[in-house]
Amino acid sequence: MSELANKTGELLLEARHISKRFGVAGGRQLTACNDISLNLYRGRTLGLVGESGCGKSTFMRLLVQLEKPTSGEIIYRGQNIANLSGARLRENRQHIQMIFQDPYSSFNPRMRVRDILCEPLLNFKRIKKSECAAKAAELLEMVNLPPSFMERYPHSMSGGQRQRVAIARALALEPEILICDEATAALDPPVQQTIIQLLVRLQQEKQLAVGFIAHDLALIAAFAHQVAVMYLGSVVELLPGEQVKNARHPYSRSLLEAVLDLNMDFHKEIPAQNCEIPSPLAVPQGCPFQTRCPHCQPICRSQRPALQAVEAEHFVACHLL
Repeated sequence: MSELANKTGELLLEARHISKRFGVAGGRQLTACNDISLNLYRGRTLGLVGESGCGKSTFMRLLVQLEKPTSGEIIYRGQNIANLSGARLRENRQHIQMIFQDPYSSFNPRMRVRDILCEPLLNFKRIKKSECAAKAAELLEMVNLPPSFMERYPHSMSGGQRQRVAIARALALEPEILICDEATAALDPPVQQTIIQLLVRLQQEKQLAVGFIAHDLALIAAFAHQVAVMYLGSVVELLPGEQVKNARHPYSRSLLEAVLDLNMDFHKEIPAQNCEIPSPLAVPQGCPFQTRCPHCQPICRSQRPALQAVEAEHFVACHLL
């Protein structure tokens, strides 16, 4: 993937062979992430897409250090930050911030917007209390909200307005990396579009590296520079965002065929996935998609496919290719 680094600029964060397993009842283990290696570049967006339970949110939480990996390294500016703790962990949080899916649940309902925005800055002694009003107005202007919003409480704003405040709070500490955990999933489509446009503008202005989680492959493809498709804890395909229509893994193709579009052929039947997704507690040996793949072969049941380059910057984990 060195060719991609040369084209996109500075490599800010590198996840190397990250795995995360959780212990569950009966002494069993749930593998949420299995040997994932992905990079975040300055000024670029990495889209992570897949069904619920595929491990995409867990992976991003590992990057933000809300969870610790079972194995692997997370390299930020030459340092492995995977197992930081105490003061070093707190200090590093300034550089990697997260926007959550539901801003209402991530806000203290008793805090005004001014306090929500300035709390991180006060904690790190970036500003004085007397400077809070001016800084809050500046942050609100950044996300196209008037200064009067600083006196509001979370319950007195719409979902889109709350998400703008969440973006402003995440960028208050001027991080280099921004993680968006389905940041538009709870919003109406027109509001989704304005939030995506806002994120794209801010990324360009601040040269942020962005990791964006979504279920919607078409949404991700509209603005992500690189897209990683996850299934049962593994990355099964990695390709440039503008080439998503050329995805080749059977699971990626099924996601594309399920996208509803006004220009689609409504007489064409949408193929059904008749088999249930296997439990993460019992991932089958070999290819994780074998139980749902219409092209499954004997080798798929015995050997796990590795990500292989099929074209420039396009990698697929599939024995068929």
